[in-house]
Amino acid sequence: MLHRLSIRDIVLIDKLNVDFKNGLCVLTGETGAGKSILLDSLGLALGARADSGLVRHGSEKGSVSAEFDLPHNHPFWTLLEEQDIEPEDTLVLRRVVNADGRSRAYINDQPVSVSLLKQAGRALVEIHGQFDTQGLLNPVTHRGLLDAFGNLTTLAAQTKSAFRTWQKLEKERLEAEAALEKARADEEYLRHMVEELSALAPQEGEEEDLAAQRQMMMHGEKLLEGLKQAHGDLTANKGVETMMRNALRHLERISEKAEGKLDEVIEVLDKASEYTSMGIQALERASNDVDLDPRHLEAVEERLFALRAAARKHDVPVTELPSLKDKFEAQLNAVEAGDSALRELREKEQQARNNFTDIATKLGDQRRAVAQKLDGAVNGELSPLKLGGATFGTTIEKLDQADWNETGCDKIAFEISTNPGAPLGPIAKVASGGELSRFMLALKVVLAAADPIPTLVFDEVDAGIGGATAAAVGERLGKLAQDVQVLVVTHSPQVGARGNHHLRVSKAEHGGRVTSTIRPLDDEERTEEIARMISGEQITLEARAAADTLLNAV
Repeated sequence: MLHRLSIRDIVLIDKLNVDFKNGLCVLTGETGAGKSILLDSLGLALGARADSGLVRHGSEKGSVSAEFDLPHNHPFWTLLEEQDIEPEDTLVLRRVVNADGRSRAYINDQPVSVSLLKQAGRALVEIHGQFDTQGLLNPVTHRGLLDAFGNLTTLAAQTKSAFRTWQKLEKERLEAEAALEKARADEEYLRHMVEELSALAPQEGEEEDLAAQRQMMMHGEKLLEGLKQAHGDLTANKGVETMMRNALRHLERISEKAEGKLDEVIEVLDKASEYTSMGIQALERASNDVDLDPRHLEAVEERLFALRAAARKHDVPVTELPSLKDKFEAQLNAVEAGDSALRELREKEQQARNNFTDIATKLGDQRRAVAQKLDGAVNGELSPLKLGGATFGTTIEKLDQADWNETGCDKIAFEISTNPGAPLGPIAKVASGGELSRFMLALKVVLAAADPIPTLVFDEVDAGIGGATAAAVGERLGKLAQDVQVLVVTHSPQVGARGNHHLRVSKAEHGGRVTSTIRPLDDEERTEEIARMISGEQITLEARAAADTLLNAV
């Protein structure tokens, strides 16, 4: 609920703090005292259009802060979380307007856009009367209110989930159809590529092996010549191996007389002899492996160049040719299996569609039944509010399939007719200014428990009525205030007497400047104010007695 409104330098108000309580709060005062300024200020904090004319003359800027107390489960906290604004114990909406008309908006002292402030305002306060009416005049809200009124929110959530599942599967099916169509267009190309790569049969590491072979064969003669020279150097005359064996025999014969000092020499020479023998054998094998066959070189080069040509064709490294072949084969298999997979997707999509239509149809049937109850309840409120010739109706129309959405298959709107026999039409277009607030009051009384907006403001809902009708308006405002906080600006003593709290707006001149003020009334002051509303400026004993009667009758 709205807890406090703080106003600085707005029109006739220089500095004003107003505390509000729960229940029905009535605001009264003489015409021109500043009640409209108070509501203008509240509207400014809720995101209404800023105007330089709102800033008090002689001030550089004006500001309004609206402080709210909200339960922790109120949906507004979710909006704050989405905007990364930390929740606090209280919620403060603030608007600062400069003398040039530019404004800044804040939520809990964090700068926000005016559009976000307006979104917040619509979730917290609904104003009916001289100002732009929100909430119930917007058909977008009607479906949710009808569902909440009829306890259909669970079924509505199931409808939303079923629709999203259907849409997800429809998207998957469309994507699968497009992919299959593209794959079929490429099928001949894929078959050709698979056949070509299968014939080529590239192997892992083949390019590296072929390149090494080619390098060896291209320089085969030089390699062979070098190997032969090395072999000749090792085997010329007696050969290094023979010379080392002879040296070992000489050393072994005298080693016993050297008392172990030749052991290390003998060991090293023995190993050298062994390695020399191994080296000569390796040279011989290497010489034998040198391939000087030009036909073999041609075959190696042909194979190597074929692999590299295929890699260039597909713009991949040679090492990726085997995996590319696997990829083409998988795509070809997908084409061949695509019809089966697509058929399965279509079946799942149809099942999801049927599930959605079943749930949505059930929801639509229940909405129509609930709508009859809502229409009866609202129409029962109209006659006492001097709207006896009017009719309220909830219209529910079936949507074309192209317009089905996560809310179901129905278009829902609250409509009215103000004359017997006249067709129903949108509330905002059919009702006159005086009727509009009373229609809103009738709707709000019936829908109070279903609407999450915690604070309602009615500006002169009693305009143009009096007597029993004004009493009926006051009674319904009091009834409504049992569920939500209600602020009402009124000139009707019958309505004023119904308030749980009473604030009086007045203005006075101080130092050549006119200033509006507002203050709460005690019981005695309240009696005087109700009497003034009855008799005018000259308060009579009869007016005071009538005021007592009204106040005591509540």
